Amino acid sequence: MSALVITKDNFTEEVINSKVPVLLDFWASWCGPCRMVGPVVEEVAAELAGKAKIGKINVDVESELSAQFRVMTIPTLMVFKDGKMVSSVVGVKPKKDILRMLDI
Repeated sequence: MSALVITKDNFTEEVINSKVPVLLDFWASWCGPCRMVGPVVEEVAAELAGKAKIGKINVDVESELSAQFRVMTIPTLMVFKDGKMVSSVVGVKPKKDILRMLDI
């Protein structure tokens, strides 16, 4: 399974109402570090299919969501559990650190 595209229209359904933890990757196509972490996020999505949701939010398209969560630097990774943000990191992180954020 690949990462979901998260928009303001599906955010509540896919993130807030999710029964499993959700990892969100705030990114942009012009961001070099985002292009580095993107394939790792996709690997995590494939490995954790059914155990967690992995979503990508393009900050250029979804500026309202970026502003809502005060995303100032990308890539920013956030984990939501039970509809609440429980952790957030900025920058490129190795796969093991991303998996540890989800704590599954």
